[in-house]
Amino acid sequence: MKVLPFKANSRQDPHMGFELRKKGKFEEVNKFVERMQEIKEEAKAALGKAQEDMKKYADRHWGEVEEYRVGDLVLLSTKDLKYQMVGRRTEKLTERFIRPYRVKSIVSTNTIETELPSTVRIHLVVNISRVRRYTGQVEEQQKETPQSMVIKGEEEWEVEKIMNKR
Repeated sequence: MKVLPFKANSRQDPHMGFELRKKGKFEEVNKFVERMQEIKEEAKAALGKAQEDMKKYADRHWGEVEEYRVGDLVLLSTKDLKYQMVGRRTEKLTERFIRPYRVKSIVSTNTIETELPSTVRIHLVVNISRVRRYTGQVEEQQKETPQSMVIKGEEEWEVEKIMNKR
């Protein structure tokens, strides 16, 4: 017959501390346990409803994520380029987005790698919140660049008329 060493020495089973005590008629304890179970279920339901409400209100301002493909043209935000544009103009007059750049690869759903020139000193991988899809101008809206003339080695343009003055 197999006997635990503790039982052989003390003639009783070891008490681990997590076993249930003998069942008896403890009405107050049973009521307390039932009440705690009800409170737990109510709290669980309230937390679930609060979680759904928070998700609903948080998701309100999130729109569809624009998907880019390799080869798409995007405009780059100047928000992170302020230190590079120091000598240009006042911040108020600086363009919000510059040039169309080509998408080189898709890193993840919210980051893309762009083909930037070496003059733009930022990392090639940018978040999609820093780019916008480039849409070309409609043919009727395209600006015609005036023909220039080279006079004494410098490029100059002929003014047809002055439209307004200050």
